[in-house]
Amino acid sequence: MNPTPFAPDAPWRIDLTRLATLAERPARDWTIDIVDETGSTNADLMTQLRALPRDSTPAPCARVAYSQTAGRGRRGRAWLAEPGNALLMSVGCVLKRPVEGLSGLSLAIGTAVLDALSRLPLSPSARPALKWPNDVLLDDGKLAGILIETAWNTPGATAVVIGIGVNLHGAEQLATQVEDANRSSSASASSSTPGAAPAALARAWPDANLTETLAALLNALDTALPRFEAEGFRPFRQRWLDAHAWAGREVALLDQGLEVTRGIASGVDERGQLLIDAPEGPRTVTTGELTLRLARERP
Repeated sequence: MNPTPFAPDAPWRIDLTRLATLAERPARDWTIDIVDETGSTNADLMTQLRALPRDSTPAPCARVAYSQTAGRGRRGRAWLAEPGNALLMSVGCVLKRPVEGLSGLSLAIGTAVLDALSRLPLSPSARPALKWPNDVLLDDGKLAGILIETAWNTPGATAVVIGIGVNLHGAEQLATQVEDANRSSSASASSSTPGAAPAALARAWPDANLTETLAALLNALDTALPRFEAEGFRPFRQRWLDAHAWAGREVALLDQGLEVTRGIASGVDERGQLLIDAPEGPRTVTTGELTLRLARERP
């Protein structure tokens, strides 16, 4: 008889003892919940944060699920993953910044994901990079996505949920699922970069596992969150620019699938807004305003 996907002895399960050793401070100071299955780790933490008093500043809480039945990425796209093949996690926290002070947070978290990857034994040839505003690429394939949501805000604080999905294994299987989902008009977060197949961490680390990946992310976030709270996006900007996957390349901006302009991606400003040298002049693009793609030749 085949074991169930959530068998207690499944080899891909997170080793809590090893996690506590590898991520000593977050494992001690944060609340970390790991469940077999849930609808959405982001939705779970949104509910939890909304119940907090508006003057509370609890330690960050992390929620990890081996499977999500309603996982989603940016613009409501479904996030596809099989148990054990992806790290599906969310972090909830209260940042002592007004909501307008969160500009560039998704980009700062992208640099934290890169820092986490640098702590893992990836092959020297691996090329992690960042795609504006919330994707992490590996050798031009979509490795990870980031989804930021706010539960509430006051003039001096904002309750934030940060969702992170990282593909560890099964890139070929995921690519097939994405293709099937696209055929049925159910777009996937992992297909948000047309022409870029999903990538898995196992490409650069054959022994990729949830325990070490989660520990690396917790440690990176434990450093990045207080720094962003204190200084905003500014100290993360150069790191992001150094890892900009499409720097100097022609990109197209789309509004609901229709191209509105194209130009050369020149970087981001100190608020995390994309800078494009368009034919009509320099253009600043706000996170979430439009969809960004590599430009294709016009017919």
